[in-house]
Amino acid sequence: MVLNNLSTSKEIRYRGEQLKLLSYVYEPCDDTFLLADAALDGGAKVIGVIPKALVGREAAHMRVTELKVVDSMHDRKAEMFRLADAFVFLPGGFGTIAEFFEMLTWKQLGIHGKPIVFVNLRGYYDPLLSQFERGIAEGLISSQCRILYAIADNAEKVFTLLEEATVLNRVPGKWY
Repeated sequence: MVLNNLSTSKEIRYRGEQLKLLSYVYEPCDDTFLLADAALDGGAKVIGVIPKALVGREAAHMRVTELKVVDSMHDRKAEMFRLADAFVFLPGGFGTIAEFFEMLTWKQLGIHGKPIVFVNLRGYYDPLLSQFERGIAEGLISSQCRILYAIADNAEKVFTLLEEATVLNRVPGKWY
């Protein structure tokens, strides 16, 4: 979960299992603090990752379990990637979309096989998903790329998709 452009890793118990969830990005709004508070109140560990250049410029959630300050946005993405077992993207702005495409591209290239889930609340990502389908229809994107991500329209579906997800492993150099 990302709170006001802070990336977080969340450890929770779900159906009796300890899960370490991801880095997903959510643009700044009051709801992000509510999500962090709910996670913290439920006993989850919330880790923020922010580049030095944004310290003091971005509103940071001060209740996070741990706040990691890194040198750059590139270091931030690398640290979020290192902490994550999966990537869940809630509706958000340019930062969310940029980080989604980076994780999707890395998965396509075989750099990782971690699950990627769009949380398509109220159809927020419908236009983007339609663009993917157009790219497939026009032969610009392989239809096999559909296996690189999953789509959930509610929180319960996210957990179901993550429970059922398998790590995508391929021969190095083979990509979709």
